[in-house]
Amino acid sequence: MTLSLQEAQREFSAGVAYLDTATYGLPPRAAHEAMLTAERDRAAGLMIPNTLDQAVTRARKAFAGLLGVPAARVACGPQVSYYVGLVAASLPAGTEVLVADGDFTSLLFPFAARPGLSVRSVPLEQIAEQVTGGTGVVAVSAVQSADGRIAPLDDLIGAARAHGARVLLDATQAAGWLPLPADRVDWLVAGGYKWLLGPRGTCFFTGTPDALDALPAVGAGWYAGADIWDSIYGLPLRLTADARRLDLSPAWQCWAGHAPALELLEQVGVPAIHDHDVALARRFRAGLGLPPGDSAIVSLAVPDGAADLLRGNGVIATVRAGRLRCAFHLTTTEADVDKAVDLLAPLVTP
Repeated sequence: MTLSLQEAQREFSAGVAYLDTATYGLPPRAAHEAMLTAERDRAAGLMIPNTLDQAVTRARKAFAGLLGVPAARVACGPQVSYYVGLVAASLPAGTEVLVADGDFTSLLFPFAARPGLSVRSVPLEQIAEQVTGGTGVVAVSAVQSADGRIAPLDDLIGAARAHGARVLLDATQAAGWLPLPADRVDWLVAGGYKWLLGPRGTCFFTGTPDALDALPAVGAGWYAGADIWDSIYGLPLRLTADARRLDLSPAWQCWAGHAPALELLEQVGVPAIHDHDVALARRFRAGLGLPPGDSAIVSLAVPDGAADLLRGNGVIATVRAGRLRCAFHLTTTEADVDKAVDLLAPLVTP
């Protein structure tokens, strides 16, 4: 089944011009209702955990479809930093980890907190040329949270391969709108509550078979068992053989509310969403006299109080790193863009 952009947009019900997907995504109606239904069932004493497991399976499958990887190579958990921590825990002492200046701390802190690792931070634009024979891992966001800059992924992957380094890609600000080279990086992690339109509490992790095998399942619990509901008591250790051995037990209501959203994104398709999102961002840039760009996130200097002015007029955006950050996604329309431009034009100097 496929959905057009127009059909998909009818599934959202926000009453504002929403330009803040980089903070959190809006749920389609079916996803919102599924999460509420799960919570109502809990309040009524009727929630069935085994049934809600189906939502985790559906979400895993839909995410795999969006990225073009096998579902058996996708782990599900709650947060990006957990999976980054698994990578950090797997590295020998003395390993150099190359990161981008100002990247999101959920990607940086697990490496910085691990004793014995050498974390070297460089400008994003130079990250590919800064890979050396002494680099063990390059960890970078595909799209920068603060300002929407896109990492030079092809150059970075090529440099890493040439020097024998592995690549950990944080796709939290990219998965759902930007085509990603998921089959060419060692590990990829993505929080689910932004461009993937899920509630807080869902995260996905995938990678190549050998890179996944290199990770210790130090957080394994019953949900990582070969037979989930036969793994809740006692030894011996009996983990599943695929990426699910890196799962953490799910907050079921969150996954109930995420599976329908991912399925909607999959039905529309990343190429169509990418073209829509970037076209809106370019319309916004042109309306404010800014140069064209290739990102769905636009960051611009505005006077203090601009975000509050927008909110007071029904346009939702946010301030990050001292600049107004506007994000354009499936839920955004040309009318939303034009309304924001009209409000911001008197405040922006190109």
